[in-house]
Order: sequence, then structure tokens, then C-alpha cells
Amino acid sequence: MHESLDFTRTRPWGRPACMTPDILCIGSVLWDVIGRSNAHMHKGSDVPGRIVRLPGGVALNIAMAAKAYGMTPALLSVVGRDVEGDELVAALERLGLVTEMLYRSEDLPTDVYMAVEGGNGLIAAIADAHSLEAAGDKVLRPLEGLNFTGPIAVDGNLTQDLLGQIAADARFAHADLRIAPASPGKAERLLPFLTHGSATLYVNLEEAGLLLHAPQPDAPTAAETLRKRGLHRALVTDGSRTTACAHPGGVIARMPRSVMVTRVTGAGDTFMAAHIAAEAQGADPAAALDRALEAAATYVSGDTY
Repeated sequence: MHESLDFTRTRPWGRPACMTPDILCIGSVLWDVIGRSNAHMHKGSDVPGRIVRLPGGVALNIAMAAKAYGMTPALLSVVGRDVEGDELVAALERLGLVTEMLYRSEDLPTDVYMAVEGGNGLIAAIADAHSLEAAGDKVLRPLEGLNFTGPIAVDGNLTQDLLGQIAADARFAHADLRIAPASPGKAERLLPFLTHGSATLYVNLEEAGLLLHAPQPDAPTAAETLRKRGLHRALVTDGSRTTACAHPGGVIARMPRSVMVTRVTGAGDTFMAAHIAAEAQGADPAAALDRALEAAATYVSGDTY
């Protein structure tokens, strides 16, 4: 159990530990194994392409994007003490992420996501996140005795029980919680946060409708309705259509910049990280939303950020 975390200490093998984090990212940290081909594919296709293995997972994607925007993220998740886990942690440290808060399990393997993508989009994917689910609240152990006042990003890959525990935990009652659903299929796991007094929810229009148990006509309506349910703040995206932020001062609506879309997966994580980083640098609600939309547009267009 991590009773004390000194981020300025020197590690046993002589390399200084990472800097003190200014954002915590709680959720999935795993290997993405992606097979890509330019060919259009269907069931039973056998085509040439490329297979890559990259660090992934919603919490990690948010952390990597936040790092790109100048923040120092720490990861709270489970990574096995297997070869894959050692390689993953080494990759994260090369990226400049704080890994001291990871739960390194002796008996749980490192999680993995596997997908096949063709010229006609995602063909199939399997997410093996059983270790994150099995670890449960062990991933929260580093928070014991840790006086952290910065933003805490939480992703919906955590179990429904653990998400409910976080929403009800007195330690998080006034915390700057930033919540991402991970996917529409996991959106309803976030229902306990709808009455949280300091949580910010980042969802797309479909996910907002699932949380509200009714389809929503547009992002401003959805964001305002989420606020009326008791949520502190809601940011709702809708692809190339209007994005909205409902906050205690009202509702801000913006149209994203029109771009040629070359990738979509990860755009929401980039939007969320850019919004958090903008606010950490002092941006007001409108400016933070503008910067998040610009970051997402740059990302989906395939340009570097």
C-alpha cells in the first residue's frame, strides 16, 4: 500500500523519479494491438497490412494528450508484473508520465486491446480489461494520505461499483473530477456522478442521451439538461455539429472548425485533455472550450498537436 508518495525521491537504480504531477488519470492503461490495412474488409478477409503495438487505454490517452499540452500526468491503474507490463511501464516513463502510482500486480496480467481496421473503418475489436476490473479499488490506494488538489480524470472502464464508490467517497466530494465514459456502452456507469457537486462530465450526444434515458436534439440542450439533473458541469460534443459547455454561469455553444477527418478514435480524449490543460493555464470557460475544439480539430485532421 502506498502510504506516502515522494515524487522527488531517487529510485533504487539511480534515476530520479518523475516530477510532482498536476493531474491524476484513473482508469485503463494497456497495450493497443492494432492491425491496419487500406483494403476494404469483411468477415473472413485475409489481407496484407501492418500490425502495431502502442500504449493505450482511455486514462492513458488522456494522460498522453495532457502531457503534450504541458501538464505532468500521473497514472492510477493496474499493470501486471509480466514482461508486457515491464515494457509498458518503460514506454510510459520514456513519454514522461508519472508511473509511481500504478498498482503492479503479481498475479494479474497486463490488459490489452486488439482491433482490426480496414479501409472501410473498424472491422472488429476486443478489449481485455479484466485486470482493471479485478484490481478494483486497489488502483485508488495511492490516494490515501495524498493531498492532491488538481484535476482528477476518471474513465468509465472502471467497474460500476468502483465508479459509484468514487462518486460517493468523501475524499472526492469537492475534488475537481473530470469524467469520461470510455464508450457509449459504458455511459450509464456514470449515473452516480450526475448529482456530484464538483464533477465535470465529457460526453458525446449519444452518451448524453443514454445518461438522460432520452435522445437529445442537440449538444446545448443535452448539456443544460445534464446540469439540471444536478451535475456541476457538462461538456457535450456532436461530431462536426455544435459543441456545448453547461456550467454554473450558463451555456456556451461553439461550432467546431471544419476539417478533413482522417481519424476519430481518441478525439474525445484529446478534447478533454486540451480543455483541462487550458483551464489549468487560467483560461475562462469560453476560451477553454475554444482551445479544446481546436485541439480536437487538429487531431482528427491528422496533424500533429
